[in-house]
Amino acid sequence: MPFTGKSTFDAGADLPELVEDVSDIIGIVSPFETPLLDHLGDAKRAAQSTIHEWLEDSLLPNTDTLNQSIFSPDPQSATALTVANGDRFRVGDLVRPGESSEIMLVTAVAGNSLTVTRTYGGTPTSTLTNGIKLVIVGNAALEGDAASAARFTSRVRKRNYTQILSSTVSVSGSMQAARAHGVADEVDFQKQERLRELLRDLENCVINGVAPATNPQGSSTVRRSMQGIVRSIATNVFVPDQGGMPPGGGGSGDELNEELLNAAMRRIWDQSSARIDTILVGGTQKRRINGFATGARSFSPGATTFRDLISVYESDFGVCRVVLSRWVPAGMALLLDSSRIEVLPLRGRSFHYKPLAATGDSISGQVIGEYTLEFRNEAAHGLIKGLSVA
Repeated sequence: MPFTGKSTFDAGADLPELVEDVSDIIGIVSPFETPLLDHLGDAKRAAQSTIHEWLEDSLLPNTDTLNQSIFSPDPQSATALTVANGDRFRVGDLVRPGESSEIMLVTAVAGNSLTVTRTYGGTPTSTLTNGIKLVIVGNAALEGDAASAARFTSRVRKRNYTQILSSTVSVSGSMQAARAHGVADEVDFQKQERLRELLRDLENCVINGVAPATNPQGSSTVRRSMQGIVRSIATNVFVPDQGGMPPGGGGSGDELNEELLNAAMRRIWDQSSARIDTILVGGTQKRRINGFATGARSFSPGATTFRDLISVYESDFGVCRVVLSRWVPAGMALLLDSSRIEVLPLRGRSFHYKPLAATGDSISGQVIGEYTLEFRNEAAHGLIKGLSVA
């Protein structure tokens, strides 16, 4: 028996007699995640001024290099040496050249010229070369001797600048009053959207931000912006195949590999007390790191899940969480000590909504915040750049 009841298609082309069926779920596909900010967490304090400063200090160095190409009578018995920084040495210092077993005793210091006793304590002789590293093992003081001249380092002020991030919200009175699918309050929805965008931009600025070359504190014509992590690292910048890696380390080619990563981490460990605990990379280099263990993986015949993921990389020079951020340039890998990094809001200026005066039939306001990056001891961090992105 044929169906004779009224059907939806009898209502006409525009279905005027039917109630709309629209889901109350609004899908957002644009990326807005902030993995680095989530990893660092909220700062324990706030910045007190638009110019944020902190103090850094260092110990007296215990290494130097030979700055000498001619040795008399020969490199195995020469006692008159020229170094790069003579003020690092004192009479009585025990010095080891390079990776040798020889110990030399410093008997006189005059500017950058040292007089030493070779093969001190019966240690085996070594061959000195220009540029060789000299390690000051320690100083042997004479019993009853007068105190030596005091030596010290000076604390250094470092600074960064706060950056204002803002976005305007404006909703007409009619739009606010009208009923909308999936939105109970249009102004609140717009606040949430703009806040997501600003948090995304904050992470991007923390990584890639650049302060103005002149008047970085800002003016009526110069916008104030923070210096990001990439621009802050100067000491440990490694460029594969361009002399930017430690001698004998890093392998060959410009593709991120375990040998290269370990060579960079070792260099940072050699010259600072930092222990890298965060490797921050984009998608390309994250896949390279995942590939470190590809050849060592095995699966049982009954396994139904294939895992190709490294979330924590443990080496002799640090146990590192591998953080994937889409805002890191594709050809870079950042090696960070997260204990020395904080993203601070200016006091009372963390992200908030500020209503603006009504100038007509609309509701207007700003989502605004002011933040800076405190990046302590840049020599405790590293940057590998120039990596292959193919």
